Order: sequence, then structure tokens, then C-alpha cells
Amino acid sequence: MSGPYDDMIADESEDGDRLRYKLSEAMDRDERNGFDYLWDYQARPEQLPPPGDWRIWMIMAGRGFGKTRAGAEWVRMIADANPDARIALVSSSLAEARAVMVEGESGLLAICRPGHKPTFEPSLHRVRFTNGAQAQLFSAAEPETLRGPQHSHAWCDEIGKWPLAHERATRCWDNLLLGLRLGSDPRIAVTTTPRAVPLVRRLVAQTGSGEVVITRGSTLDNTEHLAERFMEAIASEFGDTQLARQEIGGELLEDIEGALWTRSLLEQVREHGPVAAHARVVVAVDPPAGTGGDECGIIVAALGHDGIARVLADCSVSGATPADWARNVANAAQEWEADRVVAEANQGGVMVESVLRAAEQTLPLKLVHASRGKIARAEPVAALYAAGRVRHLGVFARLEDQLCGLLVGGTYAGPGRSPDRADALVWALTELLLGRRTATPSVRQI
Repeated sequence: MSGPYDDMIADESEDGDRLRYKLSEAMDRDERNGFDYLWDYQARPEQLPPPGDWRIWMIMAGRGFGKTRAGAEWVRMIADANPDARIALVSSSLAEARAVMVEGESGLLAICRPGHKPTFEPSLHRVRFTNGAQAQLFSAAEPETLRGPQHSHAWCDEIGKWPLAHERATRCWDNLLLGLRLGSDPRIAVTTTPRAVPLVRRLVAQTGSGEVVITRGSTLDNTEHLAERFMEAIASEFGDTQLARQEIGGELLEDIEGALWTRSLLEQVREHGPVAAHARVVVAVDPPAGTGGDECGIIVAALGHDGIARVLADCSVSGATPADWARNVANAAQEWEADRVVAEANQGGVMVESVLRAAEQTLPLKLVHASRGKIARAEPVAALYAAGRVRHLGVFARLEDQLCGLLVGGTYAGPGRSPDRADALVWALTELLLGRRTATPSVRQI
């Protein structure tokens, strides 16, 4: 893309203040008022549409990269250039389409300068631009609403989050494609964090055709415009996990062949917002084998009155002494009001009990003894995920990395020496959903 002041900007000998002054002098009053809204001069190159005769442009990048701003600016560019444009705005729900794509800080209303903002008609789920172009909001949860309407362009946001149940995401995409038949050059912009779901994989596989172009990027590409506390938070949340490569680095993580858990499955079971009240809450512990400070898996999970088990927290610790990890267990039990603490006791049952009792005498403790290996115990729990009986309330990066490293046949290919967090999760969900029906672990209550 080019603008009327490109030659002036290309003079790299000018410092920022002098260049801005020269630009200001060359503009009339209306142009000066709108300078902050000139995307061509503010965007990073990777936020601008790529050259070529592509049909689908997918920005697949880490959180905070500036994907939403790039998508909104592309829609504005299309609308400004074509009064007859009919643009579909598709998100995982109508609420998200409105909150992010239209009314968000980088949405359509925010990026247009005063006096040139489009009109949003919430009751009609429609955005009307001043020149006559229109954009219609759609929810990927209702793929049939895209059966029939015709469009010249589309902006699809966070397709990695589109509903997977009953193939809604792919059905929505297919209906959109079938309706993209207005104008002479129909195109789609996609903005998403990479997730190994079928639709994202499908688009990645089509890049060799030339019709799909992918722009990749990292959160770190946009640090200039991101709050320091946000950067600290994501570093704390994801650290050096494999999931950090996805959520921050913008890398599409491929599943390990034969894994009991896949990234796609974990995305499908992720849950946000209000959930059913808890009928039971347990804290499960996979203690370190010795006192040398290995990782101690500590997982909090609950069984809802709706019969669904939910992973609430990962309180695991590394490099902790027995007294320290036991205190973490006691704190988790108190914070979540757990009615049971389940601890594996194969590695010194008396020691495990005494350490936990020393941390909190009244812990409702249950010691379990494994008769099979970690991965064998994990198989029936993985089946519970596939059956839709488990949810994750949030993202548990290190735990999920370990789950995706558990392979059929008894091999562990994940990070670290042992899947201690995953094993604690298995004990928690066995207690909540399998109980005495499973012969995998034998148990005795203290």
C-alpha cells in the first residue's frame, strides 16, 4: 500500500519530530486532524495486507500482536474503497463480534476518525459506513445463519476459538465460502491465535495453493504498545512452556502421534464464565520421589452438580522441600474448601502422610497406591475428556504440556523427567468420576 506522503517518509535522514512537522505543513486542516488515523503510516509491515492474488489472508500470531487492529483496518480499507462492499464479520459469538470487532479498543468504531465513524445498529447486528458499505455480524455458533446471505468480503476473528461441537466451526466456514460471491475479487481476512483445531489446520494445509497467505508473528513484535504488566503476566502464566510458543510466539503446536490428549481436545474442553455449583472439591497430590526438590504435582478439581468435572487450579511447585509442598497442599485445600486431599503414597506412604499432617492436622486425607504406571492410569481419564465429562476453567500451560506428552503404549514424550502434574490430575479425576468403579488404583483411607 502507498500514500501521498511516502516519498517524504522514505527520507530516513529526518528525525521523527522534523518529519512530523514537514508532514503537518504539507497537509490541510482535515488531513492534520486525521493523521493519527492513517493506518499506512502507523502499522508495522506485517499488519498490512500482503501483495498478490490471495483469496484468504490469515494473521496467525501471539496474543497482543495487533491482529484485531489489522483486521479492523482491512475492513475499513475495503469499505472506503467500495461503497457496494458487503462484509461478513464472524466471531465465536455475536457478543464477541460486537465487543471485539466493532466496539473494542481496536474495533471498527475506534479506528475511524470523528465525523467518519460508521453507524452500528445493534438490533440488526449491522455496521453501516458513511459511503453505503455494510458489514454484518455473525456467530460461528450458528453456522446456518450464513447459509443464504451473500458477501463480497469477510473478516473472521479468532477461528481457533470457534465452537467445535457438531463441527460448527467448519460448517460456519463452508457456509461463508459458499456465500462469498459478490463483487469481482471476494477475499477473507482471518485473525487468530494459533490453535491446532481442524479449521486452522485446514487453512495451513492450503498455503501451497497460493490462495491462502499466512502472516506469522509474536507478542514480542508489539511490545511498544503493550503494558509492562501484561508482558509480566503472560511471562508468569506461560513461562518456558510449550504453550508459550503458541500463545506468545504464535507457533502452531503439532500433536505428538499417539498422544492420549491433543491440543484440539484441550481447546474443546476449555470453559469460561459461570459454571454449575460444586458438589465436591478435591486436591490431588503427586509427591516428589525424594527430598531433593523435584516437582510436586498439586491439582484442584471439582465435580459439579451437572455431573461435569472441572479442573480449577494447578498449584504444583518445583524445587520445594517436603514442608513447603505440603504447605502448598494445605493452602490449596483451605482456599478451595476441599472435602478430600488425595495423595499418591507409593513413594513412602508414611512419610507423605506425616508431612501433610505436619502442615495441617485436620486435612481430609486419602492415600492412594498405584498398581499400574502413570500412563496406564491416565488412559481411562483421557476417555472421560473425549466423552465430554471434563472441563478446564482456564489455561494450565505446564499441565497441558504434560498431558499432550502422554502416549499410548506407556511412553512419556513431554517436558521434564516425569508428568507429575498430569498424574495428580489423573488422581483427582479418578476420585471424582471413577471412584471405586476403577480397579486401576487400590486405595486405603487414613
